[in-house]
Amino acid sequence: SVVPTCLLLALVLLAPALSAQHQRGLIFSLDIGELCLQSAQCKSGCCHRTSGLSLARCAPKAAEFQECSPKSIYGVYYKCPCERGLTCDADKTIVGSITNSDFGVCKDPQDSYRW
Repeated sequence: SVVPTCLLLALVLLAPALSAQHQRGLIFSLDIGELCLQSAQCKSGCCHRTSGLSLARCAPKAAEFQECSPKSIYGVYYKCPCERGLTCDADKTIVGSITNSDFGVCKDPQDSYRW
């Protein structure tokens, strides 16, 4: 778990340097499936990777009952945040926040009022 976190941190720190080398800078408004370095680049708002060593790609946000991550300071997710109007019901811990491993399930906050 230490290696993926270090790799992720390196990518986040290298992103500004890489974009400075590119004449057009960091590319925004990327579609689902396109390579990304941070979620702000994606139209969907989620830059997703399957493992610490995989390339990150823009992905759709998580729907109701799907696994999710709370918003992250890194801007790259192993599980995308929830679609608008849903909340990610996850146990938030300091270690989980650092390692980006606080996963939960998307829920409609209105559902809790129906029970």
